[in-house]
Amino acid sequence: MIKSLNMHQENTNKVAEEQNTKKELKGIEKYLSFVLELVKIAIIAIIIVAPIRYFLFQPFIVSGASMSPNFASKDYLIVDEISYRFSTPQRGDVIVFDASFVKDLSGKYNYLGQKFIKRVIGLPGETVNILDGQVEVIKDGKTVVLDEKYLPSDLKTYGYDGYTFSFMPESVTLKSDQYFVMGDNRSGSYDSRMWGVVSKEYIIGKAFLRVLPITNLSEISRPVYQSN
Repeated sequence: MIKSLNMHQENTNKVAEEQNTKKELKGIEKYLSFVLELVKIAIIAIIIVAPIRYFLFQPFIVSGASMSPNFASKDYLIVDEISYRFSTPQRGDVIVFDASFVKDLSGKYNYLGQKFIKRVIGLPGETVNILDGQVEVIKDGKTVVLDEKYLPSDLKTYGYDGYTFSFMPESVTLKSDQYFVMGDNRSGSYDSRMWGVVSKEYIIGKAFLRVLPITNLSEISRPVYQSN
């Protein structure tokens, strides 16, 4: 009788152990399944996000005050890289471009790998003049003085920057793929007045969204110029 009870107890223990083992295995299977799902989600996210990050949009952090007062240092922007594959930059667009071709004040190429942010002022085929504190654009014999309402009303634009007083040529005529760009901080921007024009091949894209600071979250729209 006692032997029978012991055998029954042993069988009961074995069954309990088997049940516990099965529970443990099921727990491990659930955990592995959960991990596998996370891996799948991560792979899908990479497949979707990577092309967007590297071919459609990319972040850009403003450094310096050359675009003040409209953009401040450390502003976090999103740059649209795809629009200019199907269209061309327009006057007033805020663009980000590869500054590798820009020479510094000593005449050296010290901006390799760096990106600049500026506003498009002159378009291909136009002639840009800066006279009496204003910007003139000439095309097909017609002269237009730009009404730049995004700048402070008392701001004057001159053909030099506030640091080097290096004068641009009396006028700059743009070729079919060239753009004349300036920073909104006209007295503190190193731009086309000093180092020349930007060829389209160097333009990465246009800034279209300001993300940070969150209080300034906004779309970056193209200004409307009034004809003079």
